[in-house]
Amino acid sequence: MTKAPPTALPLTRRSIFAQAWPIMLGQASIPLVGIVDTAVIGRTGDAVALAGVALGATIISLVFWTFGFLRMGMTGLTAQAHGSGQRSEVEALLLRALALGFALGLVLLAISWPIREAALAVLSGTPAVDAEASGYMQGRFIGAPAALAVYAVNGWLLGLGRTREALALQIVMNVANIALDVWFVWGLGFGAFGVGLGTACAEITALVLGLLLVGRVAGASVLAMFARTPRDLLANRARLAKLFAVNRDIMIRTIALLILFTWFANAGARQGATALAANHVLLQFVSFAAFILDAFAFTAEERVGSAVGQRDRARFLRAIRMTGEFSLASGALLALAFLLAGGPLIDLLTTDAEVRGIARTFLPFAALIPLLGMPSWMLDGVFIGATRGKALRNAGVMATVLYILLDLALRPYDNWGVWIAMSASYLLRAGGLAVYFPGLLKELELHANQDES
Repeated sequence: MTKAPPTALPLTRRSIFAQAWPIMLGQASIPLVGIVDTAVIGRTGDAVALAGVALGATIISLVFWTFGFLRMGMTGLTAQAHGSGQRSEVEALLLRALALGFALGLVLLAISWPIREAALAVLSGTPAVDAEASGYMQGRFIGAPAALAVYAVNGWLLGLGRTREALALQIVMNVANIALDVWFVWGLGFGAFGVGLGTACAEITALVLGLLLVGRVAGASVLAMFARTPRDLLANRARLAKLFAVNRDIMIRTIALLILFTWFANAGARQGATALAANHVLLQFVSFAAFILDAFAFTAEERVGSAVGQRDRARFLRAIRMTGEFSLASGALLALAFLLAGGPLIDLLTTDAEVRGIARTFLPFAALIPLLGMPSWMLDGVFIGATRGKALRNAGVMATVLYILLDLALRPYDNWGVWIAMSASYLLRAGGLAVYFPGLLKELELHANQDES
């Protein structure tokens, strides 16, 4: 068994929480931005504009998070390289991901118009809702290169366990986002376009700060890192092949899950702007829970990745157990909080009486999801940290296909069927990954035995 290097973080509950709380604060601020976006539009009393932002945000999530591997793949690969003491590879990973992210973002910006038109042609919105959604997306695409590059920076920082720097990056981006949204919508009257533009400007601000934080962590600027990294390492075929293999599988998995959430949004759109707006309000609760619980999943990514890099089976299992304990307790507390405070929060987010009524009716589903979703979010963290992209891909595709079939079967039950299918999707995701866990453990055990021999 490979012993943990001197730089490895201690694996105790105190250290787990110390690593997780900055992620928790940073993650909590992400859905708060979504809540502010919703409130900024929702309190204008325009349900069509609110539905347009909901539809546009869903499409942007589908497009941008198609490239979420720049965050997820980076965390696992960086943690493993750091755990095995490969400092040059740690820096090379960042340089590769930054270049890839910025280039992909420029491509998205260049083809943003056909993406908008195609997405709105497929999804079932009214012409008025489509117009608002198009304006929102037009603003968001301006920040695409910065957004994808920030994914890479954030994943790299999390892979090194530098959660306080990741927190600073997230908070600055989100505070800028909130301020710009309020200014563009209430101050300048830009409407849904202003919400999208505010987010894009905040992402550009975050990239500038992120590059400064990278320089602080690495002890050198990105340009200096590029100058001192051997070119044969940057272009190493074996390492590039691993990077693209892991990222390809995570990308397919991400696309599958984004299709799942897009299908959910479209299920609400089929029932009209009011149901779509109400479901979007409730999704703010779900997003908040996911982002909070992701604090422990992200911690698991780094701890599991480090243990895999060290080929330490005992450390691997201990990391899962400790992060899982915190995740379960947090899920239960969030479920209780949503049940007790959900009604007043719904009233805060929208002034439309019909939207409020539908959202209150289906609030128990949103409150239950933190408990149902906890195992799937934790297992995501484990398999991302272990860079087992094939398992993530297969489980994600399977869960999405079964969810769609279930939603189709439950269509006669209207919005009740929509929420039952969505709740079940989290159990399907967890079950799909659980099938692969024994194989992952066996593989790690085999590597550890090889090292000992």
